[in-house]
Amino acid sequence: MLKMDPEVVRTNLVDMQVCVPEDWDDDEVKTFADRENPVCVPAGWDIRKEGSKFLGGDPERNPCQRREGFVHITLDV
Repeated sequence: MLKMDPEVVRTNLVDMQVCVPEDWDDDEVKTFADRENPVCVPAGWDIRKEGSKFLGGDPERNPCQRREGFVHITLDV
């Protein structure tokens, strides 16, 4: 049985990836990221938006391969 809670997939010094329900809006994603992995900058985490060269052509919200109804989103400091 797969856990259906949002989760942090990976963290690095300046970026992280989360797996969250596909119906979450940007504010819910950011709030989750800031709570799960606080950073020492006032703005906290920002969602890496469509068209960013750092997405390498991947979509902003990439469907999770393991959990239906979830997406992977990358955030930057």
